[in-house]
Amino acid sequence: MLPDKKNTQQEEKKCYYCVNNIQFVDYKDVQTLRRFVSSYMKIAPPRRSGLCAKHQRKVARAIKQARIAGLMGYAPR
Repeated sequence: MLPDKKNTQQEEKKCYYCVNNIQFVDYKDVQTLRRFVSSYMKIAPPRRSGLCAKHQRKVARAIKQARIAGLMGYAPR
């Protein structure tokens, strides 16, 4: 038999920036931006990162700026 769906529900993720009341997403803050990148250096989707739509757009833009500035890589080592 299949397991009950109501028992397998996962906890809803909260937006990191909304919870910590951070107003500005900085492209120079590489440590924070690495949380939202996969091991293959791809930008994580909102369902994995838990970000709201507003901050997902800002984080994606900040990651792209950090890559251009040379602070983050395009590919893993």
